[in-house]
Amino acid sequence: MENKERAEKWLGIVAEDLVVAEDLFKLGHWLYTGFMCHQVIEKTLKAYWCVCRDDDPPYLHDHERIAKGCGLYTKMSEEQKDFLEGIKRLNIEARYQEYKYEVARTLNRENTGAILDQTKQMHAWILERLKAKLSTR
Repeated sequence: MENKERAEKWLGIVAEDLVVAEDLFKLGHWLYTGFMCHQVIEKTLKAYWCVCRDDDPPYLHDHERIAKGCGLYTKMSEEQKDFLEGIKRLNIEARYQEYKYEVARTLNRENTGAILDQTKQMHAWILERLKAKLSTR
């Protein structure tokens, strides 16, 4: 499979995840909106990885390590790096229930809306760079 096809596979999943995040937000499910935002960024980074490298992205959920591995981290602003660090806690998929409750108590409409907005901005920013990479290949 070509690099572009591998990236498109990830981006197809991302498009659905972003819709799910928006729907969950509308329903007031803050914790799971945050989790889907985490997924959107992770998979978008993995798509970028696919256009920059010939190997598959690693099976991990650490945005910073993925971004560093594909050379994107050094291009990020401090605000973007802080955002990656901040949404790390929203990877709740395999966490204990107590952890989920602890994270859920910190979320509300306002800060979850901000996370969703920042996710869309970061997603768009990565996509711009991904498209630029594809156009130079």
